[in-house]
Amino acid sequence: MQPFTMSITTNCLLLMDFHCHLTTSEVVGYLGGKWDPASQHLSILQAFPCRCRLGDKENAIVVEEEIRQGMMLRGLSLVGWYHSHPHCQADPSLRDVDCQMEYQVAMKGLGATYQPCVGFIVAPFHLTEPIVESTIQAFWVMPPPEHKPHEYGMPMSMNFTAIQDSYLTQDVVNEMKWVSDYYSGAPDFLFFKEPWHQDKTFLEKVKGSLAKKLPKDQVSGQLLDFVQSLLTTQQGQEKHTSR
Repeated sequence: MQPFTMSITTNCLLLMDFHCHLTTSEVVGYLGGKWDPASQHLSILQAFPCRCRLGDKENAIVVEEEIRQGMMLRGLSLVGWYHSHPHCQADPSLRDVDCQMEYQVAMKGLGATYQPCVGFIVAPFHLTEPIVESTIQAFWVMPPPEHKPHEYGMPMSMNFTAIQDSYLTQDVVNEMKWVSDYYSGAPDFLFFKEPWHQDKTFLEKVKGSLAKKLPKDQVSGQLLDFVQSLLTTQQGQEKHTSR
């Protein structure tokens, strides 16, 4: 039985999924939301992609401070993190368990100030089957027994409810522009016009996955048109520049 209940907005899932599709390298981001100690419910409301590379500690400090300020301005608290598994399934590795345990300890608080932290793993590309929608798994780590503090904690898959947003926020649109600009031109940026499976391109794969996470005001597909324009226009400019 999981220790608390969770919900996450579709705008949050949408941005996470978009971010994790952009590159063949692992990406990371943070999750802002609110914790209700009375009902023991964690509401995850907004994703904040990290526009820096793993291992880039100097830029990470700046990016994380920007995210912290962004959460404060929106009245949100840090409630979790997400990262991609671009080449494997969405199960936590030993390194993921270590990272999650570090976050849980750092955010534990004391007594009434306790606030949980969760991790999300997004696997955009299935290795064995051509499945369009990304696999998204949430997890939390059961700490090791007090008398065995050096053992690994036990990762627990966490169920969550997806709450469909009424409208697409400007924050999501901005983040989609900024994060795609960040990876554009990099050698690990996906070429979305290339074939993904049979007659489907990577662009069609991305749009198909995002289509499951649209807010109510975007069900007619305007956002997917924006995604197509955003990704294909950038790569058209890159090819023109490289000539």
